[in-house]
Amino acid sequence: MEPWRYSTEGISIALRVTPRGGRDGIDGVEMLANGRSVVKVRVRAIAEGGEANRAVTELLAKALGVPKARVRILSGATSRLKQVAVEGDPKGLGDILKKLTAAKPG
Repeated sequence: MEPWRYSTEGISIALRVTPRGGRDGIDGVEMLANGRSVVKVRVRAIAEGGEANRAVTELLAKALGVPKARVRILSGATSRLKQVAVEGDPKGLGDILKKLTAAKPG
């Protein structure tokens, strides 16, 4: 199951964030112990004073080709598990996410 939901305004994405991950990037989809799937994201920023959250919104905005103002954290601001809303064309955003999270060969 995809870790994002479509709405009329855009999409809502379930994330698992690794702060201080050495680089900023999207590492595919992971299944949690409870059966939920999440998009794995890592950022160089530390999880202090909102640094990691800012890095996550910037990373997603750049990866999805939307302005930063269109990406906002809905829940989990102080947790590794976050729900993020991205405003825009839901189908277009979903297609980009599918490409970004596709299993990398090798």
